[in-house]
Amino acid sequence: MTTDTALLEEYSKQDYKYGFFTDIDVDQLPPGLDEGVIALLSEKKGEPRFMLDYRLKAFATWKGMREPKWAFVNYPEIDYQAISYYSAPKTAPKYQSLDEVDPKLLETYEKLG
Repeated sequence: MTTDTALLEEYSKQDYKYGFFTDIDVDQLPPGLDEGVIALLSEKKGEPRFMLDYRLKAFATWKGMREPKWAFVNYPEIDYQAISYYSAPKTAPKYQSLDEVDPKLLETYEKLG
């Protein structure tokens, strides 16, 4: 193992100290990408049919593509089926004031500045 690889291994096992996580209820799709997921995403966004058709055509094209192999760049193969492609806070009623908003969500906005 080279020094650079050992350093990467060391850092990858550490907790990320510069970020944060907000534990709120979310509407999230399970990992994976197929035509059904794309249709569901389009439905959730309230998109017109032509947009769904465009996305499905793009997905079909993407499935036939090969990832380029760049010179002198080494990284693990991306597992596109291990990624969740939709996550959003669960819909809540419209609030009349900030006092009604989930405090955890407000803390996130404070952290973001």
